[in-house]
Amino acid sequence: MPMLDKLLGFLDENQVKYTRHSHPTAYTAREVATVEHVPAHRIAKTLIFLSENGYGMAVVPGDCTLDLQVLRAVLGVSRLRLATESELGDIFPDCELGAMGPFGNLCGLPVYADTGLAAEPDIVFNAGTHRDVIHMRFEDYRRLVNPRMAALSRHAAA
Repeated sequence: MPMLDKLLGFLDENQVKYTRHSHPTAYTAREVATVEHVPAHRIAKTLIFLSENGYGMAVVPGDCTLDLQVLRAVLGVSRLRLATESELGDIFPDCELGAMGPFGNLCGLPVYADTGLAAEPDIVFNAGTHRDVIHMRFEDYRRLVNPRMAALSRHAAA
């Protein structure tokens, strides 16, 4: 089942209000923010990492970069790196490369979300493709995913 269908089914099953938009192909968080007409800080950018404890998911605002040293400290691990494209393809065979949504719980991954996202009433994220996004309240996301919250990112240069 494509990730888009899986996400929409999960949200409907949990009676969450959301909107789904389709837009021209956009590969980066900043491109998605532009085509969706929202601040980049409201884009929930999903990154997959590998540590000695296995794979995990980090979710940070679209105008930020994941601070791997901070994540390493939060996890209490000595080794940590971002997943390779090949690994992403294996973990998310039902998604376009780099377009996975921030719902690691749907594929057995622990999720760590940046506290900067909690300051936003709504978030926007890729839904399995580079053309489909979902807009929803952050509090609904938090309730459904129960991510570990931490200050994981720093603002990226424009």
